Amino acid sequence: MPFDPEKDLIAKYLSKPSKRRSGIPMTMPVKFIVAHDTGNPGSTASGNVRYYENSRHEISASAHIFVDDKEIIECIPALTGQPEVAYHVRKNMEQDNILYGVNANDAAIGIEYCYGGKIKSDDAYKKYVSVIAFAIKKFNLPPKGAVVGHYFLDPCRKTDPLTGLADSRRTYDQLLKDVEAEYLDQTGGAQNIPLNIHPQINSIITTSKLNLRKNEPSTRTDIVNTVSVGTKLEYIGWTDDGERINGVSKWYKTPEGYFFWSGGVM
Repeated sequence: MPFDPEKDLIAKYLSKPSKRRSGIPMTMPVKFIVAHDTGNPGSTASGNVRYYENSRHEISASAHIFVDDKEIIECIPALTGQPEVAYHVRKNMEQDNILYGVNANDAAIGIEYCYGGKIKSDDAYKKYVSVIAFAIKKFNLPPKGAVVGHYFLDPCRKTDPLTGLADSRRTYDQLLKDVEAEYLDQTGGAQNIPLNIHPQINSIITTSKLNLRKNEPSTRTDIVNTVSVGTKLEYIGWTDDGERINGVSKWYKTPEGYFFWSGGVM
């Protein structure tokens, strides 16, 4: 389903003024997006926003948006209202000024990825990619270079979003590629580049539960079927042009035109 901000974005603003939400508007245009993860496996978007609200007078730390497999919740205005300052990067960091010429809290949107526990990683990742791409589109940012990981701005203290992405078998580089592809989809700028499919007719046995994907070798596409361990799958070809998961980009194509990742077979 295409990303629909009116349906997919939920505004649940924190009370203001508080340590979490000052209510101070950004005085300059949004210049970039900071990709975070919560660092708290299993915590949901609504759970994190509720925690922020309950501790709003205790801690000066915040983010604009939380994303899990079910919801995208904006707790400090960014995409659903006039952007406000959020405290998601330490102010004495230098890298944000080197890259963008400004402190992140003054001109960047902080988006948190919820992962682990009962959260369905594929669904959460899709939403995370979609909302980041929408933010790039909304603020007219360049798709290349508009997103930076928190760990890059505060390398001695932070690992996000690497930890959350690794938990769902993805890399930071893959996130950037997927955000760019989603941005092109949302703006109608995507180019239909044919996959390089190597013809080969054979069968293979799954070593883990595996999803069959529609149209493309990517976790961003719809699941048409999920097969259990030990399932025999027929294929008519393979490609190395698929989404890279755990360093593996090889996917197989079934006679029905579906794709499955090679990392879950033998």
